[in-house]
Amino acid sequence: MTTTFPSISISTDRLVLRPFDMADVPAYIEMMNDEQTVAWADAPHPYTQVDAERWVRRIAAAERTQGHGIVLAVTEFLTQRLVGSVRLLNTDWRTRSTEIRYITAPWGRGEGYAPEAVLAVAEWLFRDQGFERLELRTPADNTASQQVAQKIGCISEGVLRNARIARTRTDNGTDGGWTDIRTDLIVWGLLPEDLEGVAEQLADAGGYGTYDDWK
Repeated sequence: MTTTFPSISISTDRLVLRPFDMADVPAYIEMMNDEQTVAWADAPHPYTQVDAERWVRRIAAAERTQGHGIVLAVTEFLTQRLVGSVRLLNTDWRTRSTEIRYITAPWGRGEGYAPEAVLAVAEWLFRDQGFERLELRTPADNTASQQVAQKIGCISEGVLRNARIARTRTDNGTDGGWTDIRTDLIVWGLLPEDLEGVAEQLADAGGYGTYDDWK
């Protein structure tokens, strides 16, 4: 049984999803220190050069080679600018299921890049890798992430109460102006049949095509 994903790149009309490289480090640091990312992402804060280099050189690559999932940098096709990341994790090779997380840089928000990238990965996962389930878990107050799940056809399956630690701004300067808070997680599921017609609907709404180019 295959227990690792191949090293791949996935292309859409507007995006290229590929493995991270060291040239991504400056933009990745900026993205990870953005306020919305700090609030919702499970990552160190402040996010430093050391953190970014460790991520690119060791952690991201090991996710694939150790069979846990795969990490892809999301870049604009025309400018090659880093606009986000997509990560598959907690992969169960027996049940052919995995979880997906995504981050969008502030300069890429509002352009439909997140649903475009996540849908591209979902189509590759189902059609090329033979997976049967993709799961998303979105914090209860992160409406932007929930909209991504809805746009790609995910079904809300329930709530994990008090299951995640997020961050919120504080009035004082302790802890860099942030403090931890607990939040519920909404669980979303996506099956192959849920994708029927989704790519075409997004293309009509956002002006970009379907996703059939990966290698």
